[in-house]
Amino acid sequence: MNRELTKRLHRDYIKVYRISGLISHAVFLAFISVYFVFAVMWDWTLIPGWIALSIFIITFVLFTWIIPQLKYTRFQYELFDDELEIQSGLIFLSNVLVPMVRVQHVELESGPLMRKYDLAGISIVTAATTHRISGLKQAEAQLLKRRIGILAKVDDHDE
Repeated sequence: MNRELTKRLHRDYIKVYRISGLISHAVFLAFISVYFVFAVMWDWTLIPGWIALSIFIITFVLFTWIIPQLKYTRFQYELFDDELEIQSGLIFLSNVLVPMVRVQHVELESGPLMRKYDLAGISIVTAATTHRISGLKQAEAQLLKRRIGILAKVDDHDE
């Protein structure tokens, strides 16, 4: 990919990814805590709790510190007149070319956490699969959606 034309996700996407990881790990930690309480009360073995706690620590470090940064640095996209090029992956990098003639429709997505940081994502749907670009500023995602829609000659039924 040409570095000058290549676009990346917004830096706030790292915060959103980390907060999402913290929320899911808080739920995971609550389940582990409940197991330890029941194990002590009913004299169960503590081994499953210690195993779960070890998994918690490993996944906590991975999904709140390492993976968000890697995902941010490895994800790139570039829009041309007749195709969209998306590069992604953590360990195995993939580079996908999506021909505009194959695009069926484009969707804008934004959950509550993404909206708090004024971020959104788009889904580019083809007959074979759905390609996602998450972590764009809301205005940029809106422009990208419209541009892909125009290039792919997709009708905008949202408005």
